[in-house]
Amino acid sequence: MTVEEVETRHLRRCVALATEALEAGDEPFGSLLVAADGTVLAEDRNRVADGDRTRHPEFALARWAVEHLTPDERAGATVFTSGEHCPMCAAAHAWVGLGRIVYASSSAQLTTWLEELGVAAAPVRPLPIQDVAPGVRVEGPYQDLAQQVRELHRRLHGAA
Repeated sequence: MTVEEVETRHLRRCVALATEALEAGDEPFGSLLVAADGTVLAEDRNRVADGDRTRHPEFALARWAVEHLTPDERAGATVFTSGEHCPMCAAAHAWVGLGRIVYASSSAQLTTWLEELGVAAAPVRPLPIQDVAPGVRVEGPYQDLAQQVRELHRRLHGAA
């Protein structure tokens, strides 16, 4: 399997986790933490439906990484995610010294989709990761998967 195929498989898993979150009554976001050797170390999905708006999977994976990985292991790891990190998660990622981020859909795409659906703006500006954590290597969006993520948000907000 090529590197591109492996990374696409990881992103597809993120979209599956986002789907799982939506089906559990939550916002559709999912993420994986992958070691430098390609081993999936941890995964999570959004869990904000209980009222704690900080329970994003990217933030949870940053905490997990601090508890389980050395600084060098964190620096070599990649976070794959269905949606580009919000500013809170981008900051957590940078503060704990995680490596690259690969995302299926961007914050700019999400902002456009939510505006089209008439959803009120979030209380935090959706900045690109690089505006919050300029030293983090970022790749995305992946258009085929971004459209799948868009459909999850359409489902969340009751659009056909």
